[in-house]
Amino acid sequence: MPRAGLTPQLVTGHALEVLDEAGPAGLTLKAVAERAGVAAPSLYKHVRSLDDLRVLMAIRILTEAADRLGTSVMGLAGDDALRAFLAAFRGYAAQYPHRHSLLESPPQGGDRQAELDAAAGQLVEIAFATVRGYGLRGDDLVHAVRAIRAMVAGFVGLELGAGYLLPTDLDASFAFLTDLLTAGLAQRAAATP
Repeated sequence: MPRAGLTPQLVTGHALEVLDEAGPAGLTLKAVAERAGVAAPSLYKHVRSLDDLRVLMAIRILTEAADRLGTSVMGLAGDDALRAFLAAFRGYAAQYPHRHSLLESPPQGGDRQAELDAAAGQLVEIAFATVRGYGLRGDDLVHAVRAIRAMVAGFVGLELGAGYLLPTDLDASFAFLTDLLTAGLAQRAAATP
């Protein structure tokens, strides 16, 4: 019988705490069980495997990120929305650096794939809504969403991985990137009939 009060959602929460503190290498069922105050075999009543738990974690991370980014762009359009989106994405990654890898490369969902796709779809739709403010349509809209994702995910990935070794201020570099994106999307929108 499952431990009273322990659910897949609570197990996922414990797993995220382990990930935040110990990183991907420290994420084991044993560590999650210790955090939950149960024996590791007890977790199998709530999750099927570590891979299944990673899927549940990815769903939670995607949903949290979508909530944060959606809130940041609410009521904004154009440059203001894009600046808010980029800042919120970077802020989430800075607060939860180990969650970033699951955000960018979620595991295969197995029988939870539809739920995983829905969570990822929320985040993608927020990116589309942000870029629609520039008036882009069709393939240009898709290209723009891919560009902002590639640029912000690349910047954040390098920042988290200590890929920027020059002493130039990273916030200034991020502002420069943001200016390039806003100007580039505005220019592309102006050139599109």
